[in-house]
Amino acid sequence: MRAIRRFTVRPVLPEVLKPLGDLARNLRWCWNTDTQDLFRSVDPDLWETSGHDPVKLLSDVSVERLETLSSDKRFLKTLRVVQADLADYTSGDLWYAGFAAENPSAPVGIAYFSPEFGITEVLPQYSGGLGILAGDHLKTASDLGVPIIGVGLLYRQGYFRQSLNAAGWQQETYPLLDPNALPLTLLHEADGSPVVVDVPLGGGRVLAAQVWLAQVGRVPLLLLDSDVERNAGPERETTDRLYGGGTEHRLAQETLLGIGGVRAVRAYCRLTGTTAPEVYHTNEGHAGFQGLERIREQVVAGVDFDTALETARAGTVFTTHTPVPAGIDRFPVDLVRHQFADFGLPLERVMALGSEDYDGGDHGVFNMAVMGFRLGQRANGVSLLHGEVSRDMFQGLWRAFDTSEVPITSITNGVHHLTWVHRDLLALLEAPSGSTSETVIDGYDWNGLSAVDDKTIWNLKRGMRTELIAFTRKRLAESSANRGLPTDWVSGVLDPDTITFGFARRVPSYKRLTLMLREPERLKALLTSKKRPIQIVIAGKSHPADEGGKALIQQMVQFADDPEVRDRIVFLPDYDIGMAKPLYPGCDVWMNNPLRPYEACGTSGMKAALNGAANLSILDGWWDEWYDPAFGWEIPSAEGVTGDQRDDLEAKSLYEIIENEIVPRFYDRDSHGYPKRWIQMIRETVAGLGPKVLASRMVRDYVTHLYAPSAASSRSLAEETGGPEALAEWKRKVRDAWGGVVVDHVQSLDGDQVEVGTGIHVSATVRLGSLSPEDVEVQLVTGRVGSDDQLREARITPFPAGEDLDNGLRRYEGTVQARRAGSIGYTVRVVPHHPLLVSTAEMGLAALPTGLSNPPSA
Repeated sequence: MRAIRRFTVRPVLPEVLKPLGDLARNLRWCWNTDTQDLFRSVDPDLWETSGHDPVKLLSDVSVERLETLSSDKRFLKTLRVVQADLADYTSGDLWYAGFAAENPSAPVGIAYFSPEFGITEVLPQYSGGLGILAGDHLKTASDLGVPIIGVGLLYRQGYFRQSLNAAGWQQETYPLLDPNALPLTLLHEADGSPVVVDVPLGGGRVLAAQVWLAQVGRVPLLLLDSDVERNAGPERETTDRLYGGGTEHRLAQETLLGIGGVRAVRAYCRLTGTTAPEVYHTNEGHAGFQGLERIREQVVAGVDFDTALETARAGTVFTTHTPVPAGIDRFPVDLVRHQFADFGLPLERVMALGSEDYDGGDHGVFNMAVMGFRLGQRANGVSLLHGEVSRDMFQGLWRAFDTSEVPITSITNGVHHLTWVHRDLLALLEAPSGSTSETVIDGYDWNGLSAVDDKTIWNLKRGMRTELIAFTRKRLAESSANRGLPTDWVSGVLDPDTITFGFARRVPSYKRLTLMLREPERLKALLTSKKRPIQIVIAGKSHPADEGGKALIQQMVQFADDPEVRDRIVFLPDYDIGMAKPLYPGCDVWMNNPLRPYEACGTSGMKAALNGAANLSILDGWWDEWYDPAFGWEIPSAEGVTGDQRDDLEAKSLYEIIENEIVPRFYDRDSHGYPKRWIQMIRETVAGLGPKVLASRMVRDYVTHLYAPSAASSRSLAEETGGPEALAEWKRKVRDAWGGVVVDHVQSLDGDQVEVGTGIHVSATVRLGSLSPEDVEVQLVTGRVGSDDQLREARITPFPAGEDLDNGLRRYEGTVQARRAGSIGYTVRVVPHHPLLVSTAEMGLAALPTGLSNPPSA
């Protein structure tokens, strides 16, 4: 019989052991080894069978064991030490306190919205890189003391659990999660009733959601849950699955995340006395509706839409994570109209925020990323290359400007080292207290392996490999049995002395899981070599609706099932954080071969590098930015070729690098049996990449480059005479009058031949119409020019104040130095100017000459 209702019986801990419950409910345990060791000592066997889940451990531990621990002086002493350490961690001054003391613009609070958070495998609210990144962001904000509030959804069935059938085809299951059995606490009102936020849905429906709190160190994470009695069937199932359901279901989820998320933040701040956030960070477009709710709050208070928009924009940061158009959420316009028809905002203004009203855009869809850029005064990609790709991808929003001027910056992702670096390696890197070495960051000396001998490093890496092999055999045995296959062969899978490659990620087609199979016999020869074999551990999930991705997994599984190679290549199902933790340290080489430039960042390679693994990757994402031969290998990208031919060429390079460079370096041993060149690469990889790929660097970059400037913009806007109302009115005036702004005439006063180092003197006459000279900036734009007359590597030089002429004209003159030889072009443009605009391109307006002939050359 199936239960129609469930409830959770929580354990009653003896008074002296009550702190265990507090430690279990603060997710810092998932990256604090002392706390993990404490829970392991409660019952080592139960700790393993619980999946390293403290809540489950405490639910299942016997009363007799608890009584024993209650009188165990050594255990109680350790408990007090760990409890005191958490108290110090959550209350002491950390990096942000010093930053805020020196920077008045530091925000008092930041709200961080994301559709998924990968904190720990025991809280399965993530599908892949976006969620893991969000989890690392919160953990690091906690470590640095950054005052962030996380906002997401609580999916009762998570993403999905992956298994394989006998034929190697991916199977999905959706176990029901009980929030009461998770490290969560229901947020309550002062009277003890649960906090419930109401969110309007289209057609007069109302979606109610309760709010669960996950405490991530110092950072609260609010998770909205629609599974409440007040909701009807469809509404109640809104938060059933991550990335599940159809278009209407997805829109309801994103409405709850954005609008309900702001309301949950308001409730949390009201109940806890926390200062309301000044900055709102939208992690990908899924949470973009949070900006609409903040605008609506102001409109309800009597502020007009334009003024409210300026206030909301000034405090909003938008991060885009996808360089693939198909990865952007786009909803039918009629569906969005229905959703927001009665929301309390001018419907056409709402629809305009997500309109693809640019060349090549689809007027029938509402684009969540486009809304993100229009609602966020500051925006970024997640690597330098991704920033470039994003500026090109969204240039239509700023079509009057060169791609290089599109106001999308980049902050390269990072990873939380306390989560992802093997504890034994961290012990080697731990810096002495008070160390002032430049290589010490966050308490670890990333150049620390320079003082460690070859034997110690090599034995450590072999131990990591051995741990991965033990995990692999256990998981592979379970998978084989589930598929109805024999398991007697599994005990011989992989070898701790064989070079180990790792490949694990989501499985869309552009990540090319099966590129290594382009020449199967060549791969088999590498795997089965008698003297210098390789072995590969592979994992990854395909979206349940992606039949093509599932077919790639099946192809890989069927290759790995071949008895000739199955002891050297394995596919492990159900890739999650629990699998990733032994996988990264256990690999010697991390493989990544996406179609460039479709990998936004690719943080899995960062995690491997922090554990001393070399990267073997296409120059994409972060590897394009920080590749160095000391840290691994570049797979040449055949970007001028398409389809199968490109795959063939890049696969050929992959094989050649493995055969001719990687394998010889790994197996080339000195007289003591150590691969000196390989060990040196481990040292250089950790030392060279460690400081760069840390999430602490990433979060500091967000604070200094985006959060603090965003808070400063909000405050400046409030302090400006007239405030946001004046800025909104000024923008209306400029837009209305922009048709009358004309660059009438441009000429060079120095002829068309100049020498390097001399000045190019340019004069322009401009008609400003009803605008004043203070409303605009007139700019001389110079750059290299090709046969298409397009300026490249543009350099912007503002003209000095001009002088009035007759007939409403105004003359501007200026000089720019000719810095290099070649064909140099120039033009003159007029752009809006206001001290509160963050970039020249913010309004997307520019007046250019109708034509320009005979550009000067130098």
